[in-house]
Amino acid sequence: MRCMNSLLSRVLLTGLLLFCLLSFCACGKAPPPRATPSPAPTEAPVKPLTFPLALRTGYSTSTDDPRGIALAWMAEELEKQSGGELRMEVFPGGALGSDDELIAGLLTGEVDMTVSSAGNFALYATRIGVSALPFLFEDFSSAWEFIDSPDYQMLCRDLEPFNMHVLAFFDNGFRCITTSLAAGEITSVESMKGLNIRTPDNQILMETMSELGARPRSFPFARLREALVTGEFDAQENPIPVIYNNRLYQVQHYLSLTNHSYDAMPLVIRQDLWEQLSDSHRKLLSSLALEAQSLNREMVRRQTEEYVSLLQEAGMVISTPDRRPFIEATRGVLQVFSRVYGSRLVRQVQALQDASVHP
Repeated sequence: MRCMNSLLSRVLLTGLLLFCLLSFCACGKAPPPRATPSPAPTEAPVKPLTFPLALRTGYSTSTDDPRGIALAWMAEELEKQSGGELRMEVFPGGALGSDDELIAGLLTGEVDMTVSSAGNFALYATRIGVSALPFLFEDFSSAWEFIDSPDYQMLCRDLEPFNMHVLAFFDNGFRCITTSLAAGEITSVESMKGLNIRTPDNQILMETMSELGARPRSFPFARLREALVTGEFDAQENPIPVIYNNRLYQVQHYLSLTNHSYDAMPLVIRQDLWEQLSDSHRKLLSSLALEAQSLNREMVRRQTEEYVSLLQEAGMVISTPDRRPFIEATRGVLQVFSRVYGSRLVRQVQALQDASVHP
């Protein structure tokens, strides 16, 4: 009972931190970044595993989304190749909660696996969100090279004290901005001034939008369409596959291909559960996760290339603004976050940003 009370205290603290983040953002300015918390001992009650073992796996988007298709494939293969000893119960569309609730569910044991944007994990391990810094990458190949590098893979360990073990990195694509008919088209940095825009609970994205002059506020993705219909938000930002597969074109009129942030997505499993699995089960999960990663990445790359024309056919007005003023306007975001990244990582990121401005 003492362990459970301590765990609940941590969850309540997490909720308080989220409330503080939302309070800052409601004022139209993203909060300052928080340094990576001191590692805390794993306090979740450990229960012996019983087989067959069902892994409750949740995510926030639709089954048509590349992450949904990749997880469905992985679930089928896991049950088949484990002889039924392991299986994944997959819950799409936020059925187990919003992204931040799914991640917090790993602490309480209510969720066994999830996949979400790297920046959404930054409340627990700030450095994991470094890949979301604005305008780091020109294309998928350069993004994957960085994500798969030993330096970035080492950052995954920051999540382990929070009961999260990274199996692989799915891809969500490059984030773009959509706006309503009333808000108008985003063609320049000046177009961003005062824009009431929804973002995920991601400090880097919020700070990026703030530097561009917008008023970002986090909001659960599963309720986003309704919020766009009612006018609670004028705009939102997401990668092309997410915009198309979740039919956001039905409630937004303009699409601006800003590609302002690359969206890596850790696929994570509960650390306490991972530690109890046999070597053979761990090997199988790791192997299938990497295969699912490849499936997801290639699907996102293909859809990003193909779906722009489909969005145009669906009625969206599409523009490609000059990115150089956007890049310069968001230069300060790295400075805001540099104190939590460390000098070596900052130098690496600065080199990437310089390459974006002078490719």
